[in-house]
Amino acid sequence: MINKMSKFNILFVEDEKAIRDTYVEYLNMFFNEVYEASNGVEAYEIYKQKKPHIMIVDIHMPKMNGIELLSKIRETDHTTKAIMLTAHTDTILLLDASALKLTKYLVKPISRSELKEALELVIKELTSFSTLPLEKIDLKDNYSWDCKLQELTCDNQAIELTQKERKLFILLVSNMNKTFTREELMYEVWTNADEGSEDTLRQLIKGLRKKLPADTIKNIFGVGYKIEAALMQ
Repeated sequence: MINKMSKFNILFVEDEKAIRDTYVEYLNMFFNEVYEASNGVEAYEIYKQKKPHIMIVDIHMPKMNGIELLSKIRETDHTTKAIMLTAHTDTILLLDASALKLTKYLVKPISRSELKEALELVIKELTSFSTLPLEKIDLKDNYSWDCKLQELTCDNQAIELTQKERKLFILLVSNMNKTFTREELMYEVWTNADEGSEDTLRQLIKGLRKKLPADTIKNIFGVGYKIEAALMQ
């Protein structure tokens, strides 16, 4: 498993320099590209530029804390893997943080063996599922999705999506072949839980389908919706 780590890149975010230096040195043993940041704002800028496959994020940081950072990233990105570093007293904060899609959280102080175990779990997820971010996804009928620009085009002409249509489509293509339940989709698309309902979700999907090739979004009866990788061009 260790040999498979080198093809991925990783961002380590920790405000205490001594701790950061120690773990960055350790991570360099396994990854060819290791980025580091001392606060949430700096980390977000590096994330946008480098698009790391994996992020290790301390929960307490200046300017933007770990939960705020990952919440911002999860608005549009459900593929980057995340490990959260916490103190014992922070664990209660993570009970309501399911939207962060954490692979694991580790309670400080963290041993190298614990970190290695968490990294091997992340690598297993990355290599076992279709969740690696792509630059472009080709759909049928000359449609394509630019993952970086988050833009849908047909014959190189942009197709306008509403904010909610874009959030829904990003989630569905983030893990093709996975069936997302209606509850998962409503939770992710509507910030206010009271606004989302099965009816509003159906209307949203109906509108999005009109802007995509036929049968791109599959309805899994009684469960939810998915996009099949086999439907890609």
